[in-house]
Amino acid sequence: MHFISDELEHYIEAHSENEPELLQQLNRETHQKIMQPRMLSGHYQGRVLSLISKLINPKYILEIGTYTGYSALCLAEGLQKNGELHTLDNNEELYDFQRTYFDKSGFGNQIHQHLGNALEIIPEMDLVFDLVFIDADKENYTNYFHLIVDKLKPGGLILSDNVLWSGKVLEPVKDSDKSTKAILEYNKLLKSDKRVETVILPIRDGLTVSRKK
Repeated sequence: MHFISDELEHYIEAHSENEPELLQQLNRETHQKIMQPRMLSGHYQGRVLSLISKLINPKYILEIGTYTGYSALCLAEGLQKNGELHTLDNNEELYDFQRTYFDKSGFGNQIHQHLGNALEIIPEMDLVFDLVFIDADKENYTNYFHLIVDKLKPGGLILSDNVLWSGKVLEPVKDSDKSTKAILEYNKLLKSDKRVETVILPIRDGLTVSRKK
C-alpha cells in the first residue's frame, strides 16, 4: 500500500538530504542482485534513520535484521567515534555482501556482524544500547522488545519498521496470517507498556519511535 502518491514521495526525497553515493551504489546492487529488494530502507527512510542517530549520537546501536546493510550504514552515521553498531541476521548468504559495503564506508571497524538466531544472541550481549532498530521477522517483534528493553538506557530509542504492514493493520485478519497478528499485538504492546513512550510515523510502511522513560 502506498500511503502517499509517487509524485509526493519524489518531492519529499528531492527536498530532503541527498542519498550518499555509497548508499546509491548499495541500493542499485541490491535491486540488481538480491531477492526482495523492497526490504531495503531506501533513500528517504535511510535519511530519517541517519538523522535520528545523529541527534542522539549513540555509543552502542543494536540492529535486528541486517538484509544488505543499508540501514546499518545509515545508523552508523551518528555513532560516536568510539561507538559500535551490532547488527544481527540469520542469512549467511548476505554476510560477505554486507561486509563489502561496511568496509567501503569508513565505519567497517565499528560495525560488528552477528550471524544466527537473534533470540539466542541478544541475551548473551553484555551491552547497554542507546539505539535499537527492529526490522526482522515480524512474528518475533514482541519477543525482541522484551529482550532489549532492559538493555536500553533511559532516554534510549527503539525504532521499529513495518508497523503499518501495508495497511493490513486496518483490515480483517485471516487466521493463517501470523505476521499481521504479530504486528497488531506489538503495536498494542508499545502503546500500553509504561516503560516507553511511543509515536508511529507514517514513513514508508510505518516506523515507530519508542523512547525509554
